[in-house]
Amino acid sequence: MPFKSGSFATFLILCPTCFFLGIIFSMFPYDYPILWSTVPTSASHFDYFEAHLRFLHASPPLIPRILHIVIFLGIAGLVTKLYRPSESNMLFDGASLVLYMCGVTVYIANIVKGLRLASAGQYGAELATTPDDKDQILGREDSLKVMAASNTILALVLVGVLVLQAGQWYAERKDAQESETIAAEAAAAQKKSEADVPASATTTGAATGKPGRQGSQRKKSN
Repeated sequence: MPFKSGSFATFLILCPTCFFLGIIFSMFPYDYPILWSTVPTSASHFDYFEAHLRFLHASPPLIPRILHIVIFLGIAGLVTKLYRPSESNMLFDGASLVLYMCGVTVYIANIVKGLRLASAGQYGAELATTPDDKDQILGREDSLKVMAASNTILALVLVGVLVLQAGQWYAERKDAQESETIAAEAAAAQKKSEADVPASATTTGAATGKPGRQGSQRKKSN
């Protein structure tokens, strides 16, 4: 099978997407009791979640650098597939790029900001500069709920990217199968027509050619 640049670009898209889904899944034990459990979330669970976020934010600089490199690899794969795009690329890869950039926006606007707040340990009234800001800035529990909701939004966005890439693969596969079927039918029709032409030519020559020669010989003898 020959190497295709599109297949390598798809690899650059799928690997970062699955990588980020794995990171989000590792946060699911913290997010589930906050968002989906019917039992009221205990204060100790928020303490564990906040401690985990502080640990993540205090990680060595190599960790966020690797994360950002993987993010840019996904963007590079999408941009590569959109270079000289076809109709399929514009539909599937264009929508994938939109979803991917939405995920990057959620990461920058919510998750990075939430990590900084959790690391500083200041929420709500502690960040208010005027009395009116106290009611507008979220408190500790609400900020952690926003972090959990952002993880869920990111997971949905990344699953959407995977679904679009799978849909593109299926559409291209069906098109290739239809093209092969049409080509096979055309080749069979051509072979059939080529087989019918010599047979008809032989029959025509046998019916018209020989009597014509015998008739000319009789005229010469007369």
